[in-house]
Amino acid sequence: MPQNRAPQGRPPQGPGPQDRGSGTRASQILDGQGAPPPRRQPPAGRPAPGGGPNGGPNGNATQGFRQPPPGGRPPQGRRVPPPPPPSSYPETDREPDLITHAAHNGYAPYDDRYDDDPYDEETRLAQYSDDADFEDDPEGEGDGKKPKIPLSPMQRRKRRWKIIRRVLYAMFGLFVVVPAIAFVITYFTVDVPSPQDVLAKQSQPITFYYGDKSVMGRIIPEGGNRELLQPNQIPEVVKHAVYSAEDATFETNSGFNVMAILRSVFNQATGGTGGGSTISQQYIKQATKNDQATLSRKWTELAKSFKLNNETSKSDIITGYLNIVFFGRRANGIAAASKAYFGKDVAQLNASEAALLAGMIQGPGKDQDTAYVQKRWTYVMDQMVANHWLSPADRKAAQFPTLIPRDSQQKQDAGTLDYHIQQRILQELDAKGYSEDKLASTGAKIYTTIDPNAQKIAAQSVQDNMEGQTDDNLRGALVAVDPRTGGVVAYYGGPTTVKNDAGKDTLATDWANVPQNPGSSMKAYDLTAWLKMGKGLGETFDGTDRRELGGRVVRNAGESSSCGPQCTVKKAMEVSANTVFYDMVLNWTKPARVAEAAKEAGVQAAPKGKAKLGTSDANIALGGGATVVTPEDMAAGYASFASGGVRRDQHFVSKLTNSQDEVIFDDSAGQGKPAFDDNADKSKQIAGNVTDALGPVIAESHLKCPSGHECAGKTGTQQYDPKDSDPASYKDRNAQTWMVGYTPSVSAAIWIGGDGNKPLHDKNDKPIFGKTIAGPAWQDFMTNYLKDKPGEKFDKVDPIGKDADQVVTSSKAPPPPRETSSEQAPPPTTESSSSAPPTSSSHPTSSTTSPTRPSGIFGGGTEPGNPGSGGAPVVNGEPPRRTG
Repeated sequence: MPQNRAPQGRPPQGPGPQDRGSGTRASQILDGQGAPPPRRQPPAGRPAPGGGPNGGPNGNATQGFRQPPPGGRPPQGRRVPPPPPPSSYPETDREPDLITHAAHNGYAPYDDRYDDDPYDEETRLAQYSDDADFEDDPEGEGDGKKPKIPLSPMQRRKRRWKIIRRVLYAMFGLFVVVPAIAFVITYFTVDVPSPQDVLAKQSQPITFYYGDKSVMGRIIPEGGNRELLQPNQIPEVVKHAVYSAEDATFETNSGFNVMAILRSVFNQATGGTGGGSTISQQYIKQATKNDQATLSRKWTELAKSFKLNNETSKSDIITGYLNIVFFGRRANGIAAASKAYFGKDVAQLNASEAALLAGMIQGPGKDQDTAYVQKRWTYVMDQMVANHWLSPADRKAAQFPTLIPRDSQQKQDAGTLDYHIQQRILQELDAKGYSEDKLASTGAKIYTTIDPNAQKIAAQSVQDNMEGQTDDNLRGALVAVDPRTGGVVAYYGGPTTVKNDAGKDTLATDWANVPQNPGSSMKAYDLTAWLKMGKGLGETFDGTDRRELGGRVVRNAGESSSCGPQCTVKKAMEVSANTVFYDMVLNWTKPARVAEAAKEAGVQAAPKGKAKLGTSDANIALGGGATVVTPEDMAAGYASFASGGVRRDQHFVSKLTNSQDEVIFDDSAGQGKPAFDDNADKSKQIAGNVTDALGPVIAESHLKCPSGHECAGKTGTQQYDPKDSDPASYKDRNAQTWMVGYTPSVSAAIWIGGDGNKPLHDKNDKPIFGKTIAGPAWQDFMTNYLKDKPGEKFDKVDPIGKDADQVVTSSKAPPPPRETSSEQAPPPTTESSSSAPPTSSSHPTSSTTSPTRPSGIFGGGTEPGNPGSGGAPVVNGEPPRRTG
């Protein structure tokens, strides 16, 4: 671009074209005059307006768009001070430029926009400055910086209030907005335990009832007694007392009380007492079992409490709280506390008693501190008056309530519940899917079949007949079952505690649930298997003593147990002839059928029960060897005979409900099914024939039926297996004795024996038998239990097979023992009186023989070099023993 030159002879004036623009130069040339007055330059370091050196956005003064006025656009809504009057330029001898020849960018053509006037500069900058930019101190005067204008008092006040406002805004955001946002987030993220959920997790007492609905006893949870109530079961006076003690605004607050929280903070700061938690907050703490003294726990507790009140009714909250709060004396909840302190139901509490319980919430462990209890009672009573829940007249008349002894409720809870019965009940329910934890969670009410009178008589019968015995090894048990329902009416397994070697009490064994060899009481199942084959009581066997059967010599239990070479099955049962029943099982029914008959009757074999029914040899015929059963099994099995062939499983529980009396199951009807045959009439006929055979045993055992009641039964004895070091007198001693018998309404089994294989004796140092202790104990129980009850008789049935009353037996001397055979030869079925009995001579020799020393029912034999030894095979490590 050509440089601006002054006319010759005249000095150049004003800035060059780069500062004035091409339009100015053209104007000068046209009018023939010199340049306009010189233009001021911007201060050092400050760019020219517009961003370029020439004032335009890009330094080009010829751009045609409009630019903001000097100083920029004023902010909207802000008052701008009026600009100072424009300074006059020096007079020049020239005409003004034509506006069409000047660069136009929105500014006055002669406005250089770089006025050094401090007022102009401050005015322009004030449009964009904040009040905080003004400083009182005009600093920088000495270092070349322009001084700042001092603030007026109005501006200073304005600035101070602005600072205060900002601080308040910050505090509001910090202490209100942020916590509110955090609270909302917490509210939607926390889970609130509903009263129903909490109730499901609470362990409640398990209550046991006798068959007559009277309370037998209770199992108290480890954490203490608790009874869960429904909202309509809590009296208003109790609620008002608790409100007065803990949270008077409960009915109106939203889960927390701000004033109470502030009061709590003040108390803690000044050393005072009193908390700020509402009942809702306390409920959350109790329900979650979280009482840590942390801010996070308290924060979430507030959110949960607020949410709880939004989702749950006040009635449910106070009920849930009163169901779980601890009152002392091992009482959880108001219902348990009412009984622990006053021995009454919560519905019977008056205002004075309710106030005492409410006052104990803050100090549940101080129930023995009389001064503390009195102080809390007074406070609650006064608060009830202040809140208009108790009239001043009633307050004045109120007396401090009388408390029951501290441990009296625990004794009442224990009741008369026998530990052995308790365990059998829990085992039965557990097998049905109701564990103890599940029962406790529902506050189960267990209605048992135990008759309190029968239970008392059972224990007394055994204890009375054991009294005076000198053998410390003797133990006893009795179980009685109702044949009409299958329910166990009496269960005595011995004492629940015994002294150990150190003289301390230890838990005793439940002998009613320990399997033992049943001895000859097993013969009832031998006969059942025989009858199921269609054979009758009139069939005859060789009932003489010392018969060789299956390669061994079988003995009877004395002269009275033998019945000649032609002994009917019925007579053999009456005298308990071992040779007849061993022969019957070995050669006719076989052991498996006997085991099947026992199971059909009600003997519960493993794994369902504890019984074992050995079928590997014929020892099951006499209840020896591997065959073991419990007294409960025998009582239940004989009950199927008493009921006329109807099998009803023995059980202890007739009905189960929860704490609210909602029925879970009800087995009180006692439904049964035919035991021994699918045909009910056939099953009844079999049971009736067994009863016909067992009836005469009672008199044979020197026992009597209860007056007006027909009865039947069988004794049993298992011989002691002597050791080489034993005295000679031990060879005739017994280890187990039984008496099992029944009437149409009750079946009872009594076991008297030792713990394992031990030689037992009576008070005269004589061997004991089934009729020694067990028989009299059975008679005492049956007589006392059935006293004053209507008489009863068994139903008559037709005989199966040969009728025993039609058979004439021989009394000839018994023949010498003969070998037996494993081949079966059925006994004659003709009803002639001269028919030959199914003697051992009709059977081939058994192939399962193994010589061993004589023991039990086996004696005399063929072992070389040892006259008198028997051919008894070893069963489970032990040879079979004599039974009676």
